[in-house]
Amino acid sequence: MSATTRVGLISDTHNLLRPEALAALSGVDHIVHAGDICSEAILASLSEIAPVTAVRGNNDKGPWARALPEKEVVTFGAVHVYVLHDLAELDLDPAEAGFAAVISGHSHKPRVEQKGSVLYINPGSAGPRRFRLPISVGFMEVDGQSVRAHIRELAIA
Repeated sequence: MSATTRVGLISDTHNLLRPEALAALSGVDHIVHAGDICSEAILASLSEIAPVTAVRGNNDKGPWARALPEKEVVTFGAVHVYVLHDLAELDLDPAEAGFAAVISGHSHKPRVEQKGSVLYINPGSAGPRRFRLPISVGFMEVDGQSVRAHIRELAIA
């Protein structure tokens, strides 16, 4: 029996790492940040919780951000995941390329949607509130070749 890998998903922090987001991500095995980080310090704080995979968003500027890839592949056991900031820039067929999931940010709209064999996940925004959209993070559980995900809206005081 394989152990489940818990992956914390965060995006669009825009230089605001809320304590509620840190608390929610506590205990995960890995963190994926889907861009618009806006500060290297955000990644340093997240890396105190678990290893971090991050991609550059359209608001990530400067030398520290240029070192981040625009797209990244991360593998959890037998499961391959494609990570990018803006889903509109997806330049491949994830199913054909063998990806079980695609993680993106940018829209600030949290969603988990299964399309064929690929799970599309946007954890929403964990940073400043935009319009009336929720403040949220996501979680992905990988068990063998099974991938599940859910969104957690954060209670912000």
